Amino acid sequence: MQTRVVLSAIGSDRPGLTKALADAIHAAGGNWLESNLSRLGGKYVGAVLVEIEPDALSALAAEVGKVDSSGLHVAVVSAGPEPDEAEGAMSIELVGQDRPGIIREVTSVLAAIGANIDSLTTATENGAWSGERLFRANVSATLPEGVTPEAVQHALEAISRDVMVDFTFG
Repeated sequence: MQTRVVLSAIGSDRPGLTKALADAIHAAGGNWLESNLSRLGGKYVGAVLVEIEPDALSALAAEVGKVDSSGLHVAVVSAGPEPDEAEGAMSIELVGQDRPGIIREVTSVLAAIGANIDSLTTATENGAWSGERLFRANVSATLPEGVTPEAVQHALEAISRDVMVDFTFG
């Protein structure tokens, strides 16, 4: 029976880092399942979910150690159990003028209703007309039993003036 591990990686960005991770996983006999890799603050950062035979974990650690020696710091962590299929899945997009605290406010509302954030991506950009910096976020969340998407929408719209953002729900 195979096990799943997460490789978390951070280092100075340069060409070939994703290939180096892929080579390490392949050399150890692992299977690359899912990933989220990007450049953030001038660094290469990300995570890769790998499926591998338990007796090959030491080989994987050795292979990623070779990548680590080239300036990419990689940690191997046991993955948690596979989540159940989410019936209460919801997506939320927000956009507004950038200011400190937007994500804190949004995540406070989601936590208060018991929503689990499955993914969160954010970015800033200059507005087309005003040139002011805009903040964008996309959230995928799983809602607890008994909480409707409409209730989440109502709760977030109640803070939309405070955080000065527009929400789109899906």
